[in-house]
Amino acid sequence: MAKKAKSLRCPTCRTLVMAGEEHFPFCSDRCRLIDLGKWASGGYVISTPINDPEMLENIAEEQSRQKPDGEDATRKQ
Repeated sequence: MAKKAKSLRCPTCRTLVMAGEEHFPFCSDRCRLIDLGKWASGGYVISTPINDPEMLENIAEEQSRQKPDGEDATRKQ
């Protein structure tokens, strides 16, 4: 029985891409850069909530030290 060639759809444009192709799993460098741009601009997010209590405390402390305009509340003008 012959093996099936592995393939996926390009995450950006949904074109069929074979596993051995140069830009796999993308169909081209253009689609790879579009995907990278979405990650860099915050277009993609990991939606798992933070479950580490220590990390939640650190985030809460940071937020309480900052002014609404983003400056550190402890810094004097």
